[in-house]
Amino acid sequence: MKRILIVEDDLSIANLQKDYLELEGYEVVIVASGDEALAVLEREKGTYDLVILDIMLPGMDGFSVLRTIREEEDIPVLLVSAREEELYKIKGLDLGADDYITKPFSSAELVARVKAHLSRYDRMRERFSGMGGERRNSRLQVRGLVIDKDSRQVFVNGREVVLAQKEFDLLLFLLQNANRVFSKEELFERVWGMDALSDASTVTVHIARIREKIEDHPSKPQYIATVWGSGYKFIV
Repeated sequence: MKRILIVEDDLSIANLQKDYLELEGYEVVIVASGDEALAVLEREKGTYDLVILDIMLPGMDGFSVLRTIREEEDIPVLLVSAREEELYKIKGLDLGADDYITKPFSSAELVARVKAHLSRYDRMRERFSGMGGERRNSRLQVRGLVIDKDSRQVFVNGREVVLAQKEFDLLLFLLQNANRVFSKEELFERVWGMDALSDASTVTVHIARIREKIEDHPSKPQYIATVWGSGYKFIV
């Protein structure tokens, strides 16, 4: 049974989320503050499979909690907030959040996103465990850009750059399908694993963040090109 930690100070919202997730067979624990969340994750380290984290919390805010989680745990974190400003979404994704859901949202949407992220993490773990400890030639190189699929490292002209989880997944997908144009909706479906919940702004934010990290001149990209009216493609 998958275990989910909900960090939400509004207990009416938290209990509603809990009810729907438990109907899907998940074990759910609720905490009402960031400090309590970190204490639970430390005390029960390695036992949670996903965290649903509200940004506006009493005391330590969700961004600070996320930053600490990413130093200790490699599990999906879904940020939840009533703030719609793109700045909040950019900050959350940059800190390593796997998703950003704006309140109000339906319980069906939450369940769908939880399922998609848990499924993706399971596939990733299976892929790594199936290597049998033998390191394969996993490096992909295009001009000055090098991506190591196994170690999930990215180098630009010999310098390592750090990408958030979804930034790496998106960059790798585009490179592995070089010169093919994908719409924002297609990328959201392929990388995030959700089609009916397409969020074009999420893809746009990730592309912008990737360009800032790997391009010499983000406004004149040499790796990820915008095909106006169609989407994006990786240039080889």
